Amino acid sequence: MKIASLPVLVVNPHSRCNCRCKMCDIWKTTATEELSEADFRGLVESIRDLRVEWVVFSGGEPMMHSNLWRLCEIIRTEHVRITLLSSGLLLARNAQRIVEHVDDVIVSLDGPPHVHDSIRGVPGAFAALSAGIAEIRTLRSGFGISGRCTVQRSNFRHLIATMETARALRLDSISFLAADLESTAFHRPEGWAVEKQNRVGLDSAQVDLLETEIEALINRGECGRFVAESPEKLRRVARHFRVHLKQLGAASPLCNAPWTSAVVEAEGSVRPCFFHAPIGNLRSGKSLSEIVNGAAAVAFRERLNVAENPVCQRCVCSLNWKSVGPLVQVAAEQFC
Repeated sequence: MKIASLPVLVVNPHSRCNCRCKMCDIWKTTATEELSEADFRGLVESIRDLRVEWVVFSGGEPMMHSNLWRLCEIIRTEHVRITLLSSGLLLARNAQRIVEHVDDVIVSLDGPPHVHDSIRGVPGAFAALSAGIAEIRTLRSGFGISGRCTVQRSNFRHLIATMETARALRLDSISFLAADLESTAFHRPEGWAVEKQNRVGLDSAQVDLLETEIEALINRGECGRFVAESPEKLRRVARHFRVHLKQLGAASPLCNAPWTSAVVEAEGSVRPCFFHAPIGNLRSGKSLSEIVNGAAAVAFRERLNVAENPVCQRCVCSLNWKSVGPLVQVAAEQFC
C-alpha cells in the first residue's frame, strides 16, 4: 500500500553530538555528515506531496549543523510545525534563532543536576541547559519547552526528583522512556555487547526499586498532566527492563510509525522509524516521496506485523499518530 499522507517527518540534520551519554553511541562517530541546503530544497516538494504536518529535528545535536536556521526557513515555506530535540548545551547561544525559527523544543533531562551531568558526560551540562531555558523564557515566556528523560541504571531511583527538577527549570512537561539496550539504532550497527547492556540496564532488584519509584510518581497525580505518560505507559518503562531480563515476554506497543512517519538521517538514509532498516537514500537520486512509496518500502509495510515483529516488540519509543491533542505533548511522549 502506498502512502498518500505522511504527517510526521523526523530529520537528523547532523550526525554528531556534543554530549557523551552513557546510553547512546552517537557521540562516538568520527565522521561528520550533514544534510545540505540542496538536500532540503529537494525535500520541500515531497513535504508538500506527502502533506507533512510536522518536522522534528533530532540527532545527534541538530544545532551542530552548519546552517540549521536556513533549513528551518526552507521548511517554513510549507507552513509545517517544527520541533527541535536538543541536548540543551547550545540553547543559550541560539535562543533568539530558536524562538524565531521553531515552534517548540524538547530537551534531554536525565535527573537532578549531578545525575544529569554524570549521564551526559559533560561537566556543567545542567547549568548550560538551565541557562538556555532561562534565556528562551526571557525572549518569549510562553514558548513551548518540554523535557524527556531516558531511564537507565544511573537514574532509575530519581524519577520524582527529575520531575521536580523539570518544574524548577520551568519546563511545560516531562516524559520518561526506557533506555534502548538491544537495537542497532543510534550509531551502533552491531548492537551492544552484553557487558554494555548490563551497565546501562537494570538487574532484577533494581527493577523492583524502579517499580516502587514509578508507583510513587503515579500517586503524585501528575500523569497525563505535567508527566506526559499515562500510568500504563509509565509502567511499560519497568516492563521493558523485565523483558530484557527475560522475566516477561516481549510485547509491541501500539504503533503506526511506518505508515505515518519517516526518519531521514544525516547521510541521506530514509527509515520507516528509528529502529527498522533503511528503505532508501535521498542521495540515490530519488525523492522522499519516491522512497516511501518505492517497492522496498511498500513491501516492508505489507509484511510488517507490529504485534509479532521482534524489533517492534522491543521498541522503547513508538509513535501512534492521531490527529488530536497538542503536538508538543505528543512529541514529548513519543519521540526519541
